[in-house]
Formats: sequence, C-alpha cells, structure tokens
Amino acid sequence: MGQWKQKTLNRKNWMALTGLFLCFFLVIHLLGNLQLLLPDERAHLQFNAYSHLLSGNILIKIISWVLYASITAHVIYAVVLTVTNTRASAKKYHYDKRGAVSKWYSRNMGVLGTIIFIFLVIHFRDFWYVYKFGQLPLDSAGNKDLYRLVTAVYSELWYVLLYVICMIALCYHLLHGFFSAARTLGVYHPRYAGWISIFGWVFSIVICAGFALIPLYVHFLK
Repeated sequence: MGQWKQKTLNRKNWMALTGLFLCFFLVIHLLGNLQLLLPDERAHLQFNAYSHLLSGNILIKIISWVLYASITAHVIYAVVLTVTNTRASAKKYHYDKRGAVSKWYSRNMGVLGTIIFIFLVIHFRDFWYVYKFGQLPLDSAGNKDLYRLVTAVYSELWYVLLYVICMIALCYHLLHGFFSAARTLGVYHPRYAGWISIFGWVFSIVICAGFALIPLYVHFLK
C-alpha cells in the first residue's frame, strides 16, 4: 500500500511540475501571439520575423523539446491517474457523493483534458506542421509567411468558434490544475489560500481570454 501511495504521489508531482511549465509556456506563447493584434502591415512582418527567430534559435529549440516532452508526460500521467482513481473509487465507494463537495470542472477534468488534447492536435497540424514541413510563401523580408496562414485559418468562423470553446475548456482546466498543483507541491497554506485562489482565477481568465480574443479580433476586425 505504501509503495502504491508513493507511486501515486510521484505521478501527481510530475503532473504538477509539467503543468506549471505548460502554464509558463502559455504566458510566453500569448505574449508572442498578441503581435497579431497590431495593425495589419506591422503585424505581418513583425509576427513572421518573430516566428523565424523562434525557429532558428537553438535555445528555443531546446525549450520546444522540453515543451513536447512536458505535454506528452502530462497527458500520460493524467490518463494513468484517471484510470487509477476510477478503479479506486469503484472499489471504495458504493454511492458517490463527490458532487456535493467538488466543482463540476474538477469532476470532469478528463473531458476537459480530452477537448484540449483534440484542439492541440488540430492546432499543431494547422500551424506547427505546416510551418515546419509545408510550402509557405515568403514575405517581403524573406521569412515564411505564417501571418497569412494564421489570418486565413481565422477567417473560418467554425474554427474561431472551436478555438473559443476550447479556451473556455482550458480556463476551467487551468483552474483545477493550478489549485491541485499548489496542494500537491505543498504551497496551498491556509494563510495564503485566499491569495492563491485569486491568482489562480486571474491567471486562468486572463490567459484564456487573451488567447480567445486573438482569433475573434482577426476574424471580425481584420
């Protein structure tokens, strides 16, 4: 039993650490994507130059591999923990009353995580894969014209709506994940619980609203 608990704790620690790294990446990714809100001509060249800089920097490449590994590990540990908890609940509880003491998004992290994972596959296919392996035209500065690809994709209303829905799912996923990581890593002290709760809500809403704003702005105002 002790060994089983230690394995579960180790998995939760890895979930927390990879999740926090992904939160850090979301901040950096959002700051870069906010360039899409600039006036069209400036955004065009600046965003393409930014993308070219990221693709050619060895430090960024290393961070990218850490990112891919973190996403993979986060998904794997999430699946393992979900299966483990489901089996444990089936054995221990004849009648489940978790709904009375937990938030709905905490009880549906598997559904939210699945939505986000499907979105990531689509997102990587439409942007990362095309940028890396596709035949994109060059802009006037000689950089791959990722900006035109982004604006073309965001011209599709169904994609914009899908993006916004997935950002709502991500927001709730971040809310649960942030509080869960704080508890797992032992920093959710009663003295600071209020501040941690406020920071978690603000972080989740700002990040997801920022990402959702970009395709909406590009679709309706560009």
